[in-house]
Amino acid sequence: MSTRFGQNPAKSMPDVAQPAEVTVAVVVYIPFTGGYYAESLDVLKLCLESIVANTQYPYDLMVFDNASCAEVREYLLEMHQAGKIQYLVFSEQNVGKAGAWNYVFGAAPGKYVAYADSDVYHYPGWLQPQIEVLEQLPQAGMVTGLPMLTPEEYSSATVAWAEDNPDVTLERGRFLPWEDFWRHAVSLGGDEERARQFYEANQDICVVYQGERYYVGASHFQFVGRKRIFQSVLPIPSQRPMGQVRLLDEAINAKGYLRLCTSEWYNQHMGNTVPPQEFFAHPVEGVRQQPVQASAGKGLWAFKPLRRLLQWVYNRSFEILYRSE
Repeated sequence: MSTRFGQNPAKSMPDVAQPAEVTVAVVVYIPFTGGYYAESLDVLKLCLESIVANTQYPYDLMVFDNASCAEVREYLLEMHQAGKIQYLVFSEQNVGKAGAWNYVFGAAPGKYVAYADSDVYHYPGWLQPQIEVLEQLPQAGMVTGLPMLTPEEYSSATVAWAEDNPDVTLERGRFLPWEDFWRHAVSLGGDEERARQFYEANQDICVVYQGERYYVGASHFQFVGRKRIFQSVLPIPSQRPMGQVRLLDEAINAKGYLRLCTSEWYNQHMGNTVPPQEFFAHPVEGVRQQPVQASAGKGLWAFKPLRRLLQWVYNRSFEILYRSE
């Protein structure tokens, strides 16, 4: 027969901590600190430190670690113990980005979820303007904090809303300068020639509402939205680590919610390397930051068959290393 001695002290506590209105959520996956991931831990530190330093709007930080290596987990524990991460989750296995979303969207305590990949930099005051878009437009499902050119097919509900709403002006044309398009595209490791072909083959689509211009579309590497809307599309199927992220875009669009990008730069994608110093200058309205230039291939390394062979060897090496863990 068991016996209880005394009463649990928690019963006498008058209240408990209440969550902030916004849960800022970051998903991390750095399986080792070499090769492709050689600078990823430093990039992660820039991401989280920019959130801590540049978020004036009340928030809680939630980090979902998707089976990263010991060095990354140790850093995240230090951030948690320092009170900079309020909710820290370690997954034993990589459940995929969509699988991590299923957890984050289901568990986030805030009214709003501000999501970012672990290689996104947040400029000063980044969060409040995106929350203001949601408050101004209750129909908004996803808001990304930088201007982007995105495929129209994932935002057909936004276009239909604009066409049917007499208070909204729908504009098609070239509004995003090439320098701004390439500024983001280069961080994805894309080829400049292909990027320019896409840029020239597609028009920007913008909506103007109450004097504010928004680019139609949103990105799944950074966005802000209402938790209840994200929960309404769960679960998101997850069979691959990085695949199927478009399923979130499709689900938000299918439910008729708006997908929008701001005209100003509040966030920026870094990629897998630490950016040059000029990257961190806060973009000022009316003054465009100089775009980051891609390094041009030279000599033997510009020979495409050789580059494809090296890429195949690199991919196979990564697969062997990853599967051997």
